[in-house]
Amino acid sequence: MSAKIYIDGQEGTTGLKILERFEGRSDVEIVKIAEDKRKDPEERAKMINGSDFTFLCLPDDASREAVSFVNNDHVRIIDASTAHRTNPAWAYGFPELSPEHREKIRTSNRVAVPGCYASGFASIVYPLVKNGIIPADFPVFAYATSGYSGAGKKAIAVYEGDDKPFEFNSPRQYALSQQHKHLPEMQTVSGLTYKPMFNPMVCDYFSGMVVSVPIQTRMLAKKVTAEAVQEMYGRHYEGAKLVEVMPKMTLDEQKSFFLASNTLSGQNKMQIFVFGNDEQILLCSRLDNLGKGASGAAVQCLNIMLGIDETTGLI
Repeated sequence: MSAKIYIDGQEGTTGLKILERFEGRSDVEIVKIAEDKRKDPEERAKMINGSDFTFLCLPDDASREAVSFVNNDHVRIIDASTAHRTNPAWAYGFPELSPEHREKIRTSNRVAVPGCYASGFASIVYPLVKNGIIPADFPVFAYATSGYSGAGKKAIAVYEGDDKPFEFNSPRQYALSQQHKHLPEMQTVSGLTYKPMFNPMVCDYFSGMVVSVPIQTRMLAKKVTAEAVQEMYGRHYEGAKLVEVMPKMTLDEQKSFFLASNTLSGQNKMQIFVFGNDEQILLCSRLDNLGKGASGAAVQCLNIMLGIDETTGLI
């Protein structure tokens, strides 16, 4: 018997990408709302409560409203907004972070899909804190490059339009006030005492991102080597199907290497890199902001909740 799936916000970028990942699957039945009823609260409530699983691909306020519609205890919600990511009552949808995260996803009726930047950040920083390499109050800084697909329909239209402003040809730094919407999630999920500094950049390519965290080891109370950090990540993500710890390059190999941000565009996996040396370690996480950073992660969570191979429809 197939599971009934409803996507509230199915016309948005994430909703459309979730639909793509269900193509060819016979174990799910996608139920769709009539076009003229997409914003009708009563019809949305009917669709949500008639489903087994509902994906919320909505702005935060609309997502909270949709959750309030639920009156059927059997409906399981997978929310791709920022509304519930720091709510301890919700499972955080990054199963590779720990066995506890995976089990909570499997058993919960409420799962919050991680943000794209937060996914890359947590994939690096959570293991550092968990394994005692950095303390919880360590002053963490991160920067990131991302394609424009995560900027919304209006921005996508500008990037792909004939009248694209000259500045859009360059990487553009934003969230300069240090109030990016992912910061609370990055702090809470990674176990940090203080919010990290975060410097994101949107660039002139469609999708894919790299989140980078530099570590000056002289600031650590306990000396650590780049090799030890590499080995820690290998242990932490051992057996993961969609997170791959890449082999550490020699210093000579690093000199001629360029880390592109769009390599995993269209894919659902993540790669972890350890660069630098024992004094200055650079940690990088590469993913597709529309894949492991959004729709791919949402479908992975659904698969775990269904009790099937988590990579179904993803590789």
